[in-house]
Amino acid sequence: MARTFFRLEKFLRRTQFLLFFLTAAYLMAGSLLLLQRSRLVIQQGPRGTAANQALPVPERMAGVGIMDPQMLQNPSPRLLVGMDAMQEPALDQWHSPRWLVSRNSELRQLRRRWFHRFISDQEPVQTAGWKAMKHTTEHKGTYVGCFSDEERERTLKGAVFYDLRKMTVSHCQEACAERAYSYAGLAYGAECYCGNTLPATSSKPEECNSECRGEKGSACGGINRLSVYRVGARPRRSVIYRGCFRAPENLTDTFPASLIQPNLTVEMCSEFCSKKEFPLAVIPGQECYCGFPTRRFPLHKGADRQLCSGTQGRYCLVYQTPVQDTRCTDRKFLTTKSKGFVALSSFPGAGNTWARHLIEHATGYYTGSYYFDGALYNKGFKGEKDHWRSRRTICVKTHESGKTEIEMFDSAILLIRNPFKSLMAEFNRKYAGHLGYATDRNWKSKEWPEFVKSYASWWASHVLDWLKYGKRLLIIHYEDLKQNLVPRLREMVEFLNMTVTEDRLLCVENNRDGNFKRSGAKQKDFEPFTQEMKDLINRYILTVDEALRGRNFTGLPREYVPR
Repeated sequence: MARTFFRLEKFLRRTQFLLFFLTAAYLMAGSLLLLQRSRLVIQQGPRGTAANQALPVPERMAGVGIMDPQMLQNPSPRLLVGMDAMQEPALDQWHSPRWLVSRNSELRQLRRRWFHRFISDQEPVQTAGWKAMKHTTEHKGTYVGCFSDEERERTLKGAVFYDLRKMTVSHCQEACAERAYSYAGLAYGAECYCGNTLPATSSKPEECNSECRGEKGSACGGINRLSVYRVGARPRRSVIYRGCFRAPENLTDTFPASLIQPNLTVEMCSEFCSKKEFPLAVIPGQECYCGFPTRRFPLHKGADRQLCSGTQGRYCLVYQTPVQDTRCTDRKFLTTKSKGFVALSSFPGAGNTWARHLIEHATGYYTGSYYFDGALYNKGFKGEKDHWRSRRTICVKTHESGKTEIEMFDSAILLIRNPFKSLMAEFNRKYAGHLGYATDRNWKSKEWPEFVKSYASWWASHVLDWLKYGKRLLIIHYEDLKQNLVPRLREMVEFLNMTVTEDRLLCVENNRDGNFKRSGAKQKDFEPFTQEMKDLINRYILTVDEALRGRNFTGLPREYVPR
């Protein structure tokens, strides 16, 4: 009897171990199968899947993706991971109280997922044969040929544009013609370059085999190859007056090009400098010089315009031409993984995207993001599609707060903006995207008071959490960055352990706005905050100011002071 019981006990022990082993093996096999399937989907994306095509997602995952499927027009259990998935919801959807979910829940809906990587920046879409690609007369410009496009020796450098989803030959031609350039060149299926001089080295026609992202069957260059068109330049846009400045001691050493002509006018000088592809037209007396902002001529200390009315040439009038300053537009991923994991943290609406623009152009490296924003990716922020933990980017955008999310990073640049301005900017973004303004109807709706009540506390808790859990912080105030861009940007670059030249920083300052200024009708003297809202926000301002000073940081700027 004892032996029988012993055998039974031994059998049960073996069975328990066997069941445990089989369960573990089953879970591992399922995980490997899921990863293998997802890898196949990702690899097939650039070659066999259009940028705006939906990728299938298992039904059990439909609720944890980038967007809530109920917000999509198509109620099927598929999750759009292309650019279309990032569009703003319809206006009537915001009038439901369901949209005002907790801040962390809303951010999780935007969180990056590993399966969103449907486009490869390393491999432009290519067709099986170059003969299928079109260089036809359907386009307004005249096709010149396929040319080599080495970044260090780039000829078409008057202006650079990106459209990583909808680039077409006509779009590039119109952009270059509008800025009065003679040639338009397309590369990598999504990049557009403008200039007045043809590239020196021609290539074989079949090497321009990248299909335009927004025009099937049309060639948009290739890898280090440009499809070049001659375009009909339109009349130049008006130049922008930059001010009166003291002229440098040696004009010819400071400025690469010059023109001396009787009866010189601003239009003549601007036209000359634009053709020479310089962003500045400088007029001391009756002479014309072209160049860039440099250490010798930084454009930081303006003078009274009356000083420029003389003919001695000690002071000069400076105008901005339509030409883009391209000395700082080249960007790439880090060649080796960064040792430090740095966050670029801010409350939504505090200028994080603008700060990324400045950092990328100053350092020459892409910034990453904890989320995936198709609109930003389409504007040239290629780090949007890179996994946020890849460490191939110089820093990572995040709006997250909380102990766990903060302690993932080794250090952080904490960007703080006036909460009144931040709340309005974020409300504008929710209703009109990154570059638009909310309407009167939006501001007068019941959603605005609810938005302020919920988001004002988040503005304070975001700063307080980073002060409490952040390991190494650099505090940057948005208003200070706008007013003192070069010194604050230099401070940010040094915090990132990067070294850049003064001329590159001046180039960034010359391109400071990028493509991120809001457009549309802006309301003048508009005050959306009630006195109750102001009292609430003012209490948060005082709390954050006290916390900053308690950590030996500079307090909030004076303009934050309670109204």
